[in-house]
Amino acid sequence: MVNGMNWDYFPIGTNYSYSLWSQSDDIIKAALDRDMPLLKNMGVNAIRQHIDITPKWIQYTYEKYGIYTMLYDSFGRYGLTIDGAWVANTDYSDPRTKEILLEEARRLVKVYDKTPGLLLYLLGNENNYGLFWQGAETEDIPVEDRKSTIQAKHLYKVFNEATVEMKKLGASCPIAICNGDLLFLDIIAKECKDVDILGINCYRGESFGDLFSRVKKEYGKPVLFTEFGSDAYNAVTQSEAQKEQADILLKNWAEIYLNAAGVGNSGNSLGGFTFQFTDGWWKFMQNSNLTVHDTNASWANGGYLFDYVEGGNNMNEEWFGICAKGYPDSRGIYENYPRAAYYVLKDVHRIDPYSPNTTTASIISRIADINVMGSVLSARSDKAALQSEKNKLISLSQLRGDFTTFYTGAKNTTTPGARPDAPTSFPSSTGFDHMESFYVGIESKPAENVHAEVTVNVLGNVAENPIDEIFYENRGRANYINENGEYIDLGPLERIKLYSASFNWDGDLFNLNAFFRKPHYHWGYEGDFFGFITVR
Repeated sequence: MVNGMNWDYFPIGTNYSYSLWSQSDDIIKAALDRDMPLLKNMGVNAIRQHIDITPKWIQYTYEKYGIYTMLYDSFGRYGLTIDGAWVANTDYSDPRTKEILLEEARRLVKVYDKTPGLLLYLLGNENNYGLFWQGAETEDIPVEDRKSTIQAKHLYKVFNEATVEMKKLGASCPIAICNGDLLFLDIIAKECKDVDILGINCYRGESFGDLFSRVKKEYGKPVLFTEFGSDAYNAVTQSEAQKEQADILLKNWAEIYLNAAGVGNSGNSLGGFTFQFTDGWWKFMQNSNLTVHDTNASWANGGYLFDYVEGGNNMNEEWFGICAKGYPDSRGIYENYPRAAYYVLKDVHRIDPYSPNTTTASIISRIADINVMGSVLSARSDKAALQSEKNKLISLSQLRGDFTTFYTGAKNTTTPGARPDAPTSFPSSTGFDHMESFYVGIESKPAENVHAEVTVNVLGNVAENPIDEIFYENRGRANYINENGEYIDLGPLERIKLYSASFNWDGDLFNLNAFFRKPHYHWGYEGDFFGFITVR
């Protein structure tokens, strides 16, 4: 049985452009040696990895920790480079596209086959959800004539042709495709006869419903869940939902075991890959707020009843981890803090549906004995440790000093060579001078959906010789006034000044963002529907 995990590695502050596998060997090894023992401890025997990984690390993970790798290629899901140009929407009917994808499939076998620890090949990542790029289609168009249906036929034909090509090269591992739920299952059954396993990304909440029986009846291939799970955030109460996440995962795995191939019920389940090991802090906005654990619910799913309200979103993309994520060190290595779901899955994965005398009744009994509330209590120390690391109420967010040297000098200039006793114009003199500017930032996170930060600028010496008189620190230069022919030194007027500030409150019915000298999207994209307000 595949007790798998969707495992990735993205330090807080990074996004999809970060790749662990492009780091130095010592950093890769440190990351693996930090996470793999946690996975092994909970009974995980396989991880899902993109083709960025090299055979060397597949072998390392297997030989040191006994954990296999399911290797996946997105197979044009997020676009392709064709004839030197990036094409965002993949047209599977295009001959050039087809040849590129078939060559990718051949490369998988040539580069990775027979690598110790390689479990299986996975083609795609719910590519069927990406077939609707040609626009909306009205319901009065017959299903078979819809553009998405026509594209689906081409997609699944290419999937099957890629499978055949890989087998021609002697692929030693099973080959699966990754589908989004059961959409286009009828076409899959017709076009993908050479595929070994139907991989499914499935988010239905507490139960997979008729999924096993439908696949058995309509396709006849074994089922492997390539993604499934629950977020750990309650969009209604605006708080962490450890118990609810653990409850759903327990019920999901119960159905996976009860449908184990050759055991009982539909008898076509090979296991699954829980989504996911740690939270993805970059997933909501993807290119901004990368150091903020967003609580925005970006889509709705009625299967997750604990926080579903009709008309509202309840799925929090950044909170699917069974472990919370700590802040990285200078190398990008971070600690993970298990949630209740970690401890529940540790108990779940002790169940072996293929052990002697195992029956559906004994599996049900073992599942019933798992104490979810006990796991919640076990996770409290991890949560306390994480909160201690975050120092949630108030913490130092920035402490930096900027030291800058200026030199001013030229022929035929009116700038005096020596500084006057009471300069009233600038540059005050030629030669060298220097700037000392310090920044102190304080942030507070009193709740998961509230974040505030304030940065103050403190001046030391302020240069008087820059040719450009417009710079942030010029407020700190000495000020002189002429009082009855006598110059009086008023000193620097603003030695300390608020530099920047921000406040974010992500409420159930609103998202309040206040900022001063902080980077943000143009109002035309966020916050002002009519475009009345512009940023200067």
